[in-house]
Amino acid sequence: MIKTVFFNKEENCLELIDQTLLPLQEVIIKCRTEVDIAKSIIDMQVRGAPAIGVTAAYGVYFGLINPKNREKKILLEELLEQICDLLTGTRPTAVNLFYAVNRVRNAILNLHTGDLDKAAEKALSEAKAIYEEDLAMCRAIGKYGQELIGDCETWLTHCNAGALATAGYGTALGVFRAAKEAGKNIKIIADETRPLLQGARLTAWELMKDGFEVTVIDMAGGLIRNDMVQGVVVGADRITSKGFVANKIGTYSLAVLCKYNGVPFYVAAPTSTFDMSIKYDDEIVIEQRNPDEITKFAGVQVAPTGVKVYNPAFDVTPPELITGIITDKGIIEPIYAETIPQVLGLK
Repeated sequence: MIKTVFFNKEENCLELIDQTLLPLQEVIIKCRTEVDIAKSIIDMQVRGAPAIGVTAAYGVYFGLINPKNREKKILLEELLEQICDLLTGTRPTAVNLFYAVNRVRNAILNLHTGDLDKAAEKALSEAKAIYEEDLAMCRAIGKYGQELIGDCETWLTHCNAGALATAGYGTALGVFRAAKEAGKNIKIIADETRPLLQGARLTAWELMKDGFEVTVIDMAGGLIRNDMVQGVVVGADRITSKGFVANKIGTYSLAVLCKYNGVPFYVAAPTSTFDMSIKYDDEIVIEQRNPDEITKFAGVQVAPTGVKVYNPAFDVTPPELITGIITDKGIIEPIYAETIPQVLGLK
């Protein structure tokens, strides 16, 4: 299994696959401070909502053992807030980031101690628990989702919601992995995404490693219209209590295509991706990325100097376009305002 995030106990560091270099180079970066962790998230060396959450959880631990932080001689609660603010300030849309950091923070505060060593020990154990839970949730998502896929079918996915986007196994791609493990012979279409080409660089790379027959495209409309796709499953970065789904830019238009052509459109996400504190799409903060991602490609300028750029990382798909949401606790069907809390046990 691809180890997107790996805690190296011997070297006391967090190892990450540098996803900006895939598929041509497979380079492992080693993070030893919360600053290293924050930079890896901002630069998208690690990406995908669950993977970001797991990585940031470990970031709290590395912040508490950072010698530079210990030299500050400040109270644990103040240092903890500084570390958590740094980590949650990296990317605003993926709710798993906030879930994981706040969970570690609260676990430490519940110790009612000012001892940095005890706090760091608790942070590490909680981060490891989040890591293991993410793996378990992804496998459960795969178990439920694979039942939707028939033998010898072709399914399409968008961006990358695989092992690279999680602690391992994947959400959307976890559904495909589980289908293959169940003996089903399936083909996968990897829908390309701009500007960072996650479909070609990441999804195709990891599916080929697992022996899938995968085809990269940038023309989903034609395939869907011509009945060449039996279903679509994508990941998510945040899901509201009413079922609005924030995911990689281009997901909304894909969902519209599926609705118009009568093709099932599923979202695969763990419980940690649901944000029950908000209801509608306009409550989701959409991350705006650097304009250079659009105007340059591999460092080469491809757009006129001075052109205006609008580069949101995500769009939001409304619940009426979603056939179902595949979670670690089962498949959630419409009406989502009622079924999400019923299936997940969340309020």
